[in-house]
Amino acid sequence: MSDLLLELGSEELPARVVASGARQLRERVVKALEEARLAHGEAREYGTPRRLAVIVSGVSDRQPDLDKEVMGPPVKAAFDPAGKPTQAALGFARVQGLEVDRLARVATPKGEYLSARVLEVGKPAESLLPPLLKDVIAGLNFPKSMRWGSHSETYARPLIWILALFGEKAVELEYAGVRSGHTSRGHRFLHPDPFPLRAPGEYVAELHKRNVEVDQGARKARIDHLLREVAASQSTEINPKSREALLDEVTNLVEWPSAVGGSFDPKFLQLPREVLLSEMTVHQRYFALGPDAQLLPRFVAIAGTPVRHPTVAAHGFERVLRARLSDAQFFWDEDRKQPLASRVDALGAVLFQQKLGTVLEKVERVTQLADFLAAELGLESVPRERLARAVRLSKADLVTGMVGEFPELQGIMGGYYAEKDGEPAAVQLAIRDQYLPRFAGDALPASIEAVLLGIADRVDTLVGIFGIGKAPTGSADPFALRRACLAVITLTQRWPGALRFGLGRVLEKSLALLAPKLQLGDASTATLDKLREFFRARLKATLAEEFSPELAEAILGAGFDDLWQVRKRAEALAQVMDREDFKLLAVAFKRTASILEKVPADELNGAVEPVRFVDPPEHELWRNYLALKADPRFANDDYQGALEAMGSLKPSIDRFFDKVLVMTDDRPLRENRVRLLDAVRKLFGRVADLSQLSGQVAGEKT
Repeated sequence: MSDLLLELGSEELPARVVASGARQLRERVVKALEEARLAHGEAREYGTPRRLAVIVSGVSDRQPDLDKEVMGPPVKAAFDPAGKPTQAALGFARVQGLEVDRLARVATPKGEYLSARVLEVGKPAESLLPPLLKDVIAGLNFPKSMRWGSHSETYARPLIWILALFGEKAVELEYAGVRSGHTSRGHRFLHPDPFPLRAPGEYVAELHKRNVEVDQGARKARIDHLLREVAASQSTEINPKSREALLDEVTNLVEWPSAVGGSFDPKFLQLPREVLLSEMTVHQRYFALGPDAQLLPRFVAIAGTPVRHPTVAAHGFERVLRARLSDAQFFWDEDRKQPLASRVDALGAVLFQQKLGTVLEKVERVTQLADFLAAELGLESVPRERLARAVRLSKADLVTGMVGEFPELQGIMGGYYAEKDGEPAAVQLAIRDQYLPRFAGDALPASIEAVLLGIADRVDTLVGIFGIGKAPTGSADPFALRRACLAVITLTQRWPGALRFGLGRVLEKSLALLAPKLQLGDASTATLDKLREFFRARLKATLAEEFSPELAEAILGAGFDDLWQVRKRAEALAQVMDREDFKLLAVAFKRTASILEKVPADELNGAVEPVRFVDPPEHELWRNYLALKADPRFANDDYQGALEAMGSLKPSIDRFFDKVLVMTDDRPLRENRVRLLDAVRKLFGRVADLSQLSGQVAGEKT
């Protein structure tokens, strides 16, 4: 056994590619080795801006021999009526290197076939690795790939070298005009010349000698240590948001990190802290110092080479930041000279989407949709004028200089400008928080106005983009509709208090507001169906991740128009579904569902008629059904209580199946009995479709 090393050296990779590219390289190499039947030990990935690498320990020197069965032609085609082998049998035997009489006959579901036992002698790893590794490289996928020179092969950036070692031997291959060898390269500036490696085990240490910390974890820990050192020297801390946003990215921007502390003019602290953090963190990749509530006029920059003259290096970082902050100060001062409300009309010149019109038109639609949503929710405590004001001003900051320079601050800057203009606090909060949550686990808005605005804005986008036929396909989602849909679900389910509205009604209202733009006509129903299915898919994904796929199907099978209720039902079902008594109830429900699946729809139409009951179990089931239907736990959204109450019906259902012939030839009697079962199913279905839960269905008397 020998260790295997593959390193792909290139021009600087984007930071977002380093971690995912290294992980993908490791996964593909491991998969390729397993498919080649080459046993191996642990695989470790490495990555820097200039290289992706993987080391696999203990790779077998050769494949094991494989004794396998090869299927041949059907026996009826392999022999003629006289029993003599046909060309099909002769050809198969010749390919396998056997005589016809050495072939076996194997019975299969499709009939009897000829087969041969063949011993495939394992090949040496040295002969397998060159094409295997080349295929691995060719199969790497990046968000954006490049071609260079006259080569047709692609990679994230132009390749410069390929290091491939199996033990102490180089693995010879060529990709995109680059031939592999046994040499690597150190730091671009400190050790630019190629150097040889004798074995994979030397890789990390030899690169470390040449100022490359190739292990991402070690590099990240080194950066974190440097940051803490600088912060401690100034009796403060690294800003938590800055650290969270930058540490992983900066780790993949450098090969040999060193820290440089710098400062900026304290006068810039009068700028909103989001502006300062955005400028330092997003634009310059500097770590801010101080907690959110008290940022300091200092920062830490991470350089990719040892810093010989810290003061000179700090001046360079400071000069760049000073210019950027001066621009931000200019925009801040200029933007506040004009009231936010006076900018709204300018949105008429900002295109939202070519077929859907301008941002101003979108604002007008969202205003009406937010008002409709408030009415659906019965939110009488929310003044409609205040809500309309918040929506009208919500996008006005898009035409300010600050948001033009810092697009990531849209909404946030609008909140500051609204505060300066003396707008009501609820309006300020709604504008500021309208884009929350931006991602899973993000904070929720601080006001109900922001929630209504956020839902209405996203629904308008979803309905509009679906209406023009631009729904997400595969991994492509240029309008971030999946994120918008998840945000609507999160706002509805996580906001304190019950936000209960009919999803279908809100979608229909939005579609009606967009009708002049879309002109869908008869296609509107299909659009709504696609939107509902889109919401269902997102709900299923979130429920399956938090609970289980089985629970997700059971909950969604009972409907999902009330998004708030979906989560409450899921939480309740999760509490009881693993209990043995509830599993038995699910089995009883499955028996009910399996019978009803066989019943024509017309036989289910109509009411249950107790006067037609013949057997005592019919009366018993009906009586207990009515008692359960009247249970206040169903009406009071006590879904766990309702699920537990359902258990009381199980004995009646069991006796009904044991003693009653449901599918009798007497049609009126049969219809009455299946309608009784259907009533039970619908009552259970107010919480979950229990037929989706696991459990074997016993044979029922039908």
